[in-house]
Amino acid sequence: MYWGNPKVYWVKLNEDMISYSGEIMQDATTPANYQEGPWVWKHDGMYYMAYASTCCPEGIGYAMSTKPTGAWEYKGMIVDASEKTRGNHPGIIEFKGKWYCFGHSYDLLKQITDKFYERRSVDMDEMVFNADGTIQNRAYWSVEGPAQVGTLNPFNRVEAETMAWSEGVKTHFETEWTGDFDWDRGTKIDDHLFVTSINNGDYILVRGVDFGSGAKTVEANVSPIYGGKIEVRVDKLDGPVIATINVDSSREAGYWKSFSAPVDDVNGVHDVYFVFKGDKDLFNFDWWKFNR
Repeated sequence: MYWGNPKVYWVKLNEDMISYSGEIMQDATTPANYQEGPWVWKHDGMYYMAYASTCCPEGIGYAMSTKPTGAWEYKGMIVDASEKTRGNHPGIIEFKGKWYCFGHSYDLLKQITDKFYERRSVDMDEMVFNADGTIQNRAYWSVEGPAQVGTLNPFNRVEAETMAWSEGVKTHFETEWTGDFDWDRGTKIDDHLFVTSINNGDYILVRGVDFGSGAKTVEANVSPIYGGKIEVRVDKLDGPVIATINVDSSREAGYWKSFSAPVDDVNGVHDVYFVFKGDKDLFNFDWWKFNR
């Protein structure tokens, strides 16, 4: 496990991943431009450490080593430092044979204000290794992002916070009392994440939804406030409406209900827009699902 600002520290975790053995070590070769937030991984026999680099603003730099404990040699920037990145912490994953880098960006915030403050959105892009093991540099995240790695199955329950983009809405996390009792732990509670602050014209975009041979109905689980409608559109924000879900109850916030609607002919893979219509404070949105 690695951490530290302005130095790098590491310790060996045990198999349970919550305890450690040996001493906490300070790395003797803190790589150049290291700030904080180290992320370490292995690729083709080499070890890599990405981190918040330079300050301020911060980009994502990286170093390489033949051992997980260093010495680390600084190799450059994965994402350059700029006013578009400001504070930055990396996350690196491999998925289906490709590598991806996650980090902070200014893309969402700049739609609200030109002034910087500590509210950052998350961007990601494909990360490409050169033949010598170094990583290709990018000045900033691409506009189009990486190619979609798979399609989404709409016939399984999909959480409403699953989105490629959105306008207006927010997510909210709360702990709910279930009313059930556990003699060992007391009253059981559920952690609940859902979409809220939904007003007229707001929308959620979900990309690459695979309807296969078609769907007959769609249902949405919501908690009504003043009520409204969900227009389900495909391919564009003003694209064809394949269903309209009427949330015709009002002032029942906190009570979750499923509302459904028939679906017009649709098949194959489409981008899906959930467009919200009504006056204000329409409802909270938990999940959606299509049915064959």
